[in-house]
Amino acid sequence: MNNLKQQNAEYISRVNKIFDYIELNLEKTITLDELASIANFSKFHFNRIFHSVVGETPFQFILRLRLEKSASLILANPKESITEIALKCGFSDISIFSRNFKAYFNTSASQYKNEKLQNSNINQIESNIEQPKDKFKIYFCPDSKTIKWRTNMEINKSVEIKELPKMTVAYIRNLGPYNGDQELYQNHRNKLFSWAGARGLLGGKDFKYLVLYHDNPNVALSDNLRMSLCITVSPDTKVDGEIGKMEIETAKYVICRFKITEHEFQKAWDWIYGQWFPNSGYLPDDKPYFETYPEEPKYGKFIVDFCIPVKPI
Repeated sequence: MNNLKQQNAEYISRVNKIFDYIELNLEKTITLDELASIANFSKFHFNRIFHSVVGETPFQFILRLRLEKSASLILANPKESITEIALKCGFSDISIFSRNFKAYFNTSASQYKNEKLQNSNINQIESNIEQPKDKFKIYFCPDSKTIKWRTNMEINKSVEIKELPKMTVAYIRNLGPYNGDQELYQNHRNKLFSWAGARGLLGGKDFKYLVLYHDNPNVALSDNLRMSLCITVSPDTKVDGEIGKMEIETAKYVICRFKITEHEFQKAWDWIYGQWFPNSGYLPDDKPYFETYPEEPKYGKFIVDFCIPVKPI
């Protein structure tokens, strides 16, 4: 049984390397031979191995990520042309992009753009009618050298724009959301913390625990959303099996701190995207976003920093 578990962990480790490589090179031409070499699998069997672990062939996985990324960019960059977005997502032929986009989302890219933006505007108007609009006050904090917002949103404790340095993280990854499966989340968290604790990697001044999201749930149509439970580690940390390692690049983030119950996470996300972003002068940048937990939960309340990469409108 232990040998079987080791074999499964090794396969997951190799597939995680492929995930990380694809995410960093999505705009480039990627071949099966290239991926098989990265995972150190025989090119004759790689396609079947990947499908057995992921549930999609490598081609299906890459195509889905490119289409979902393009849909995300269409919403985030309404001034950018669909052709420019298609090229950024690895489509050199706009006709191939258009055909695949329509097959996946059941609508053309231009219709998708118009409908989503129109619905977003309508929802914003209805939201403003139904409830008093949150008030925002912007100021510069001399101590932290960052821009901060004061709001009257009850569960929000602070909002600031801050550049975060590059972080190396060890992670355990899950395909599919954890919503409704807290046991699986706890199993993965315990496995990551047990691995780190045995190596003396927990704690320290700059230690962080992150829940990192690779995909945009607002555009994904499948259940294969990728989430990584992460801890910060030194760049030379050795990992193995299900525990992978990746870098989160330096970027500017909006960091929204909330004090919430486990049932208020979606309320916090909705406030950030529905209230703060439209009044901020920023757009979400096309990079992974994450939650960090600076304190242990007390009395059923979590202190959570929601960290979303941003760029000017």
